[in-house]
Amino acid sequence: QVQLVESGGGLVQAGGSLRLSCAVSGRTFSWYAMGWFRQAPGKEREFVAAISWDGGSTYYADSVKGRFTISRDNAKNTVYLQMKSLKPEDTAVYYCAKDRVSTRRVTTSLEKEYDYWGWGTQVTVSS
Repeated sequence: QVQLVESGGGLVQAGGSLRLSCAVSGRTFSWYAMGWFRQAPGKEREFVAAISWDGGSTYYADSVKGRFTISRDNAKNTVYLQMKSLKPEDTAVYYCAKDRVSTRRVTTSLEKEYDYWGWGTQVTVSS
C-alpha cells in the first residue's frame, strides 16, 4: 500500500516563500512520476506541477511557471514543491499524487493518471 503525506503548508504573506514536502511510502517510488495539485475554496482541483520518475523532466501550470519548482529525492522517497513570490490566489489545499504508470516518458497533468493521493496541506497567502 502506498501512502503519501504532505507537509510544509502554512500562512505566509504575499511575496513570501514556502516549501512543501511529500513523503511517499513504498519501495518503488523512484519508478513513478509525481505531481502536485491544488484546490482553492469553491473551485475544482487543478494541476500545479509534475516531475518525471528520474527527475529529468518537469511540467508546470502556466499560473505557477517561473515561481514554483518541483523536485524529488529518490533516496528519501520525497518530492518537493518550492514556492516563491506567492500570491493570494495561490491559497489552496495542496495535494501530491503518484502517477499510475511506471517510468512514463512524458509527465501528465491529468488527474485520472494519478492513482494515489495525499490528504493535502493548507497554504494560505495573505495580501
